[in-house]
Amino acid sequence: MGKSTAASFLQARGARIVDTDHLARELTRPGQPALEEIENTFGPRIISADGSLRRDELADIVFADPVALKKLEAILHPRIRERWLAQIERWREENVPLGIVVIPLLYETQAESRFERIICVACSENSRQERLKARGWTPGQIQGRIAAQMPVTEKIARAHFVIWTEGEMENHSRQVEGIIDRITG
Repeated sequence: MGKSTAASFLQARGARIVDTDHLARELTRPGQPALEEIENTFGPRIISADGSLRRDELADIVFADPVALKKLEAILHPRIRERWLAQIERWREENVPLGIVVIPLLYETQAESRFERIICVACSENSRQERLKARGWTPGQIQGRIAAQMPVTEKIARAHFVIWTEGEMENHSRQVEGIIDRITG
């Protein structure tokens, strides 16, 4: 919780950002091959009248069924990885000093070896639950998503840096400043 805010702070300090959630949205726009494959796998009920993906409907399916989740991941994860790897390569060619890839499922997708440093953005379990409730998620939806992820304590233990998103935004900003100073210092 708080990845987008942390990314915006990093971007304001000059970091280039690619967010894999945004890549997933691009890949599932009407007319995209991934969306067609998702529809063929999960049926037409996940497509709205205007041809767009009904994300809530798909989430209800995949977070209630681990096999369905694996099918969705098999469709999207390789395509998403291909895009962020291509972006990293462009940054290298352009000599970009600081590039950030936002990956909610970094460890779950075994992508951590691709990075020099890992920043974990985290909050307490209670805050995470409250923030998801505020987004209108049901307890079942919250539990399904949490069950599909590695425990945050393990992510924190494996990261080089942690941004703790409890408290005021100024606190988050200071944490980002300190991390950038350590990385670029």
